[in-house]
Amino acid sequence: MISALANAGFLAVGLSAATTLVPVNQKGRALAILLSGTTVAMIAGVPLGALLGSALGWRSTFWVIALLCLPAAIGVLQGVGMEATRTEADEAVPNLRVELAQLASLRLLLAMVLGALINGGTFSAFTFVAPVVTEAAGMTEVWVSVAVVLFGLGSFMGVTAAGRLADERSGLVLAVGGPLLLLGWTALAVLASHPGLLLALVFGLGALAFSVGSTLIARVLYASHRAPTMGGSYATAALNVGAAGGPLLGAAALAVGSSVLSPVWVAVGLTSAALILLGFSSWHRWPGPWT
Repeated sequence: MISALANAGFLAVGLSAATTLVPVNQKGRALAILLSGTTVAMIAGVPLGALLGSALGWRSTFWVIALLCLPAAIGVLQGVGMEATRTEADEAVPNLRVELAQLASLRLLLAMVLGALINGGTFSAFTFVAPVVTEAAGMTEVWVSVAVVLFGLGSFMGVTAAGRLADERSGLVLAVGGPLLLLGWTALAVLASHPGLLLALVFGLGALAFSVGSTLIARVLYASHRAPTMGGSYATAALNVGAAGGPLLGAAALAVGSSVLSPVWVAVGLTSAALILLGFSSWHRWPGPWT
């Protein structure tokens, strides 16, 4: 829990900091660069962590994580030192009350809910990918790491592509990627017993889920432009509500269902809810632009 608090706090500050380093119309690209680090970590960290745990015991994985924090800490300290060279006159004093009041914005709340729904579906299915690989597809456990790497590669490609489009073509990303994501989750739930199709779908869904999800999180950052300090926290909240709520719903579906694919059907349901809400929001034009 302490690690989770530190990680969420770091991401919240990181998102706010990243968006201040780029022009105001490039928040999506800054978000994509930051999240691409997460996807690269997913590609390398999950299989390597599992390999270390199998070879040297589970504690070795945590020791390696602690060691990897050292160069990251050095980079952060250097960045803090660079920020300290700026004069106080260069920065506006944040007003917490004003920034919290932005949560009353319908555009901001809608973007946060949509981001939570899409990410909830993603993490509902991804958290329980192991039994899908080993039981539904009948593959050996080594293929679980392969599936995780494929999902990570797809995620990296998706978030990179979305970063180039989210700033000016976010509507296009959502209009095309959203229905394709729903179709992909449905296909996975129906075709998971075919190993080749399963692996291909895992890769494609990683790309779609992170392109749509990161675009919605970019919309959170744009909708919270009057909360430059807390905007990253609102985006992180949307991410983490999905990351926590999705697996909880997936676990509940597993508990009451008889299929290891129940969490994938949860992803279908959450994505459907997001698309319905997105369609309603497109029909009902909220005051002010989305981006």
